[in-house]
Amino acid sequence: MNFEHSPKAKEMMQRMEKFMHEHVFPLENILLKETRFDNGNWKTWKPDERIEVLKQKAKAEGLWNLFLPPLSGLSNAEYAPLAEISGHSLIAPEIFNCNAPDTGNMEVLWKYGNEEQKEKWLKPLLDGKIRSAFCMTEPDVASSDATNMQATITEDGDEIILNGTKWWSTGIGNPNCKVAIFMGLSNPDAHKYLRHSMVLVPLDAIGLTIERMLPVFGAYDPPYGHGEVSFKNVRLPKSAVIAGLGKGFEIAQGRLGPGRIHHCMRQIGAAERALKMMIERSMDRVAFGKPLVNLGGNRDIIANARIDIDMARLLVMKTAFLIDTVGTMGALSEVSQIKVVVPNIACRIIDEAMQMHGGKGMSNDTPLAAMYAYARILRLADGPDEVHRGVVARIELAKYKK
Repeated sequence: MNFEHSPKAKEMMQRMEKFMHEHVFPLENILLKETRFDNGNWKTWKPDERIEVLKQKAKAEGLWNLFLPPLSGLSNAEYAPLAEISGHSLIAPEIFNCNAPDTGNMEVLWKYGNEEQKEKWLKPLLDGKIRSAFCMTEPDVASSDATNMQATITEDGDEIILNGTKWWSTGIGNPNCKVAIFMGLSNPDAHKYLRHSMVLVPLDAIGLTIERMLPVFGAYDPPYGHGEVSFKNVRLPKSAVIAGLGKGFEIAQGRLGPGRIHHCMRQIGAAERALKMMIERSMDRVAFGKPLVNLGGNRDIIANARIDIDMARLLVMKTAFLIDTVGTMGALSEVSQIKVVVPNIACRIIDEAMQMHGGKGMSNDTPLAAMYAYARILRLADGPDEVHRGVVARIELAKYKK
């Protein structure tokens, strides 16, 4: 495994860093200072035109759809440092059209969609003209075990009928969100991994209702949001099913592997930015006659943060290397390992940076509070820590079976 970045990756890293400093960070600074009324009435939300302008600039500079190897020509190992750079700002992934859940949905359509589905939904997603959502988690069951799913997909001649309630459907509050991928139970009598299917659902489908937006730590995150959505006798043609009935779990495995590693790549960047901010604050701020860096155990905190980030990055790079060489199924343990390690490390380092900033770190005068909320979400999103530890343990114990 070669740790040296390829010439192509190095060149793109330079261009992305330049773009971040010239365009992304200045806009982020403006957005942090603006007083925005954060409310749960998603019907009043509007996309930020300044974000849309930067998306066009990024597209023109070739910093677009970098997550998808067939289009970008980048391996996962080459994309990793680019995703890390974008992870320095919460607004950057959308600007480069590399944001979740759109990336996962685009990968699903690229790998499993038919030509009609690709033309109708994948093409505008790749162009950044629309947004999408993923409806899997349900309020009435422990969704950490996807086999608990209660939402149904019923066949009726040439049509299917969807029923159920989903929540934490990220991005569904965005006015540009036009389609959702719905996962439900289509054949309850089949093997537990052949019972489910995925369906493309236009958000204007009759019977689909966005009930509310769910706040995270009191914030609704407009214009994206995390919605609770009800599906009541939503009737669609069978052509809306992705890859055929019973393929839901197969698609989910193909979707979640790359999605999880992309999250972790970006969180390395978030942790790096938090460390930078922590160091700058500790050197500039004076208390009790000394810079903060010379008080208490702050030097140890900085040193441990550096050690943790470097260890986590190496594990992420190993995972990217394995996905490139042996595929997602050959890296199941490593994907779960990074999904536990990276958000936990990011949470801790961002928390320590907030502490070093005092009251300022809790406010919108820095991006730290929002960064912390996002890192904390990732300890549940795409599977809670406990599930991923279970995967690692199962694979490890299998090595010792007689």
